Formats: sequence, C-alpha cells, structure tokens
Amino acid sequence: MSAFRARHAWSIAAALALTVTAPATATGASTASADLREVMFVGNNWEGTADVIKSGGDFAKVGRINVIPDKDARMAEINADPIKWIAFMTIRNSVGEGHDQFVDDMYSTPDGRSMVVSRPSFADVVSIDLASGGINWRFPVSGFRADHMAVSPDGTRVAVSASTSNTVHVLDINTGKQAGSFATGDKPHENIFTSDGKQIWNMAIGDVNTATDAPWLDWTKGDRKITVVDATTFKQVKVIDMRERLDAIGLTDYSDAVRPAAFSPDESKLYFQVSFFNGFFEYDIATDRITRTKTLPKNPATSTDRTTWVNDSRHHGISMKPDGTKLCVAGTMDDYATVVDRATLQEGPLVPASKPYWATVSGDGKSCVVSESGADQVTAIDFSTGKKTVSVPVGDHPQRVRLAHVPANWTGTTAD
Repeated sequence: MSAFRARHAWSIAAALALTVTAPATATGASTASADLREVMFVGNNWEGTADVIKSGGDFAKVGRINVIPDKDARMAEINADPIKWIAFMTIRNSVGEGHDQFVDDMYSTPDGRSMVVSRPSFADVVSIDLASGGINWRFPVSGFRADHMAVSPDGTRVAVSASTSNTVHVLDINTGKQAGSFATGDKPHENIFTSDGKQIWNMAIGDVNTATDAPWLDWTKGDRKITVVDATTFKQVKVIDMRERLDAIGLTDYSDAVRPAAFSPDESKLYFQVSFFNGFFEYDIATDRITRTKTLPKNPATSTDRTTWVNDSRHHGISMKPDGTKLCVAGTMDDYATVVDRATLQEGPLVPASKPYWATVSGDGKSCVVSESGADQVTAIDFSTGKKTVSVPVGDHPQRVRLAHVPANWTGTTAD
C-alpha cells in the first residue's frame, strides 16, 4: 500500500472515529473533542519503549511510551514455565543478539487513543492506552514469538506474524479479538495489506539464525515464500516462490528469502530485498516475473563472512516516495542509506548510517526516515536531494518506524 493512500485512509478512519464512535474520556487527553496529530512511532526494541516524534520538519520528540508496563507479570509467567523460559532465552541469545526483544512493530488505533504493539520476547500483541499507559487488551500469539505487523487501510484490523508457528493472526484493533488466521511459510515476517484492503501479502524468511549461510546451503533455510490471502475469508489466493523467479534470470545463488518490500503506487510492481543481498529486485505482478535487479554498493569495511551479518540481513528496509518516483533503501550491514531513482535505478549519495534497520516515509512524503539501530537515532533524508537533513536521538536499538496519530495535546503517557 502506498504511503499516500495509507495516510488518507488513516485520516478518513480517524475522522469517522472522532465524530461517530469515540466517547469522552475522564483524562486530560480527551480524544472526543481534540484533533489528532500525525506523528511517528519509533520502537526501541531492546529498551521496551517507543519514542513518539514529529512526522516531519525537525522530527522533534513529542513523548515516550513504556510498552512493557506489565513486565513483572510477564516475567513471572515465563519463569514459572520451563518451555516459555527456554523460548525467551533462545530469543535473547539468537535474534536478540544477547538482548530481549520488547517491541517489534507498532500502530495507532484510528481514534488516536491507543498504540497496538507486537512484543517478540513476550510472544504477544498488546494495546496500550496513550493517556494512562495501561494495557487495554493482550493477545498471546501461537508459538513463542511475535514479529512484523500490518494494519488494514480502514484501520480496524491488525495482522501479526507469529514467527515460530508459521501463522499470521488478524485481530480487531479495538478489542484484540481474533478475526481469523492463516498459515504461511517458515518464519513469517513482513505483512502488507493491499490498498483496497482485499488482500494480505505475507513474506516468510525462513531460518535466519543458523550458520548455514553459504549459497550452496541455502536449501537448509526452510520453506520461504510469499503467501497471498483474501483479507475477509483468509483463504489462500496464491503463493509466490521467488526461488523459481530468481532461477529464471540466472540468479541461482541468491537467497529467495523476501525481506522488507514496498508496492508501487498502482500496486503493479513489488520492490523487495532478500537475505544476504546488497540491493533489491523489481517484481511485475501481472507477468509474475522479476523485471529488474539493482545491486547497490558494498561497504569495503563490511565483513565478507556472512555468518556475521545480523539475522542473514545485508540490506533491511525499503520504502517508496508517495508519487512513486523514488525508493529509499537501508543498507543495514553496509552502514548507509540511499535514495534510488525508480525509473533509472540510479542511487543517490550514500548517507552514512549505523546499522539502519528500517526505512519509512515522513508524513508530508518529502523525506525518507531510517532507524539507526547502531547509533540509537532516526535520520531523515530528503527524497529530492538524497541528502541527510536531521538526526534525532531515540532509545536503545530502534527498529520499526511507523506513521501514527495521537491526540493533538498528547505529550506522553502518565506512566512514563
């Protein structure tokens, strides 16, 4: 879904919620009468917080949210169950790089009153009240880890990957009740709703924590595929195996683990990254083939030992300017981000960044915003010039960055 359509879908949903459904609250942050303010949520994965920053301009900090207010209760449950404890410690010592993973993905509800967040180490999704900081509802996912999410264009449902059970749960964003679920390939990762809300695309990335990273051992990584389902019935529409498409253009040694991806505005093309590759591909949906390959520069300081790359990443994070003319790419292990012209695939300046882990688009569509997980900051890059405009300090190990809405007078939760 394009960022332009997403912002307008949020605006419509928020307006309807405010004028029709939102009750008055007893707190100072009364969303019944207050206008909403567009912001960005920045998830500080290792810290268990989310910084809220402006969605454009100087991207200054607005407030902070504690996304693990129930940490003591969750840890008591984990310590009382040997299986959960083993899973918790496995996450810490593998994908967490020695740290707990407390926030992966986040969205606001249409009325701007709550944040919905997936918490990998706690294997759940929770809704957090933005006025009190308390938990509205909690949904434990199947298996032992929650991962990437996506919100429907109307803002009413959230899809979350349960990465160890090869399942995507689709929840009512206001109540946390499950509307449905569907099976995926191994280790579901990215989720994308189409702009009409009719389909969900899920990308399964396979086993990214094994040391079998040589190209000839790629088959050991599991069943990696894109699963497309009907967003109402959750029945499978089609499965896309990029192994066949990569082999067709002679790239037999390339991984078929599709990582972050972005649709073109008309959703005729999908631009996606794969494990171990410093670049991305263009996939034509109608003809079902990879039409272009873009290889981006390597950082000579980056180790050639693929087992040292975090979770099989090389580049992890891609977004598109709302008018479809530019792409922004996070060169994670190569320590840069860059804007790429979509027509020519020519990259712009390589903007130094410390392990950039995600790329998204500012509220006004003028900037690409990347999370620098190695420097604990987010950095904005101007789409028109390809140059950095500002960096803003955030918490420990920022990863996902999402556009969101909060009440106009909101400055933080009371539980901060």
